[in-house]
Amino acid sequence: MSDDHSARLGLPYLAAGQMQKHVTLNEALTRLDALVQTAVVSRTTAEQPAGPEDGALWILPSGATGEDWDLRPEGALMRAEGGGWTVVEAGDGLIALVLDDGELVVRHGGDWVPLGTRLGAVQTLVRLGVGTTADAGNPFAARLNAALWTALEAAAGGTGDLRLTLNKEASGDVLSLLFQSGWGGRAELGLVGDDDLRLKVSADGADWREAFAVDRATGRATFALGAGRRAVTIFTASGSYAVPAWARSVEAVLIGGGGGGGVGAFGATGPRHGGGGGGAGGISRGAWAAELLGGSLDVVVGSGGGAGSDGSDSVLSTGGTPLLTGRGGGGGGPGYSTGGAAGSAGAGAPVSNAGGASGVTAAGEAGRSLDRPDAPGGGGAGGGLDGAGVAQAGGAGGDGGSLAIMAAGGDGGTDADGVSGSAAPQPALHWSGGGGGGGGAAASGAGHAGAAGGSAGGGGGGGGAGVSAGGAGGSGGPGVVWLVAVG
Repeated sequence: MSDDHSARLGLPYLAAGQMQKHVTLNEALTRLDALVQTAVVSRTTAEQPAGPEDGALWILPSGATGEDWDLRPEGALMRAEGGGWTVVEAGDGLIALVLDDGELVVRHGGDWVPLGTRLGAVQTLVRLGVGTTADAGNPFAARLNAALWTALEAAAGGTGDLRLTLNKEASGDVLSLLFQSGWGGRAELGLVGDDDLRLKVSADGADWREAFAVDRATGRATFALGAGRRAVTIFTASGSYAVPAWARSVEAVLIGGGGGGGVGAFGATGPRHGGGGGGAGGISRGAWAAELLGGSLDVVVGSGGGAGSDGSDSVLSTGGTPLLTGRGGGGGGPGYSTGGAAGSAGAGAPVSNAGGASGVTAAGEAGRSLDRPDAPGGGGAGGGLDGAGVAQAGGAGGDGGSLAIMAAGGDGGTDADGVSGSAAPQPALHWSGGGGGGGGAAASGAGHAGAAGGSAGGGGGGGGAGVSAGGAGGSGGPGVVWLVAVG
């Protein structure tokens, strides 16, 4: 212990019988004035101020300038008094408020460091507000724009892991994260009223809907309102398809164009057959992972065949490589004295519906509809004339999608043109068109025309037989391409 100064603050003692005791006392009081409730103007000001207030304190930064400051080391505590400057010796543990930035710093190891770095353990706080005021309902409250939690690295004495543990008292209690917008609840994730993980959402903070739940015992997830995303794009003309960024897979249904019905035979005598009905466009299906498709697909939609002609294929390709083909239906054969062949069905697995074949002793054969019940209908055959000149009716077009959303086939004509096949009645739900009806035979003059097949893919009806001319075959219905993005 020194006989001249106090051990901690270095305050000078008064000596017995000392002359001018007031000098020593004033020195001690001046030092106390600096070391008690210490507040410094700044610790970043580098230029020595002119005319500072008496008693004002500064902590010198690196590179301080001025007649008195540049002689002092970084971190020196400088006090202005009576136009001069003195260095106040600051021991470890001195806390100072830095007025220009509102920071508390503490002297430690000969340096000034933020007070928070020296707090160590802070236990049993009742409330803590960061940027706002905590209250009894929210004893911890933070008002800020960003927050960071990071693991303590192994090199710093940690494990490198970070796990936040949240606990509730009993199963029936709530343990959740509540997400709000404008102070209204929009989503809640956690153990809400039981011990299964749940996600609930709300449009207004009042009515809540459960999106999913995960059973804690089995790990099985259930989605009360379903899950996944599907978007259907329907092409009735050729074009390009951009695979959506959110899609996980793409499914395709391709229907080729329907075949056109054949022209009816004609002549003054002998058996004369009507034209065969056109075959329906074939159906092909495929599915691929979205990331394998290269971002876009080229789509060709097959056109329906003209009278007696095959329908063209619908093709899906990427980068010039075909992925899937929906074959066009075959054109119906022209009427002869020996027959009118049915148009072949478009290829598929199974094949599509064929057209009807013509005859002279009965009405033309109806187009097929049940060989492939989800496919377009085949065209009906044209009616024929027998050797005695008896005219037969045309065959009806086959129904498209006969066991799905049915598109009715057109009626065959009786001494009249056939009726066109129906287009798919709900094209956003199903794709198949009905087959066109065959034209009726005419005992005099020209045979009656077959009717067009309905889109998508219906076969055209065959033309009826006549004396002076055969009835024209109906054109096949155009194809269609469905692409379904699945997310």
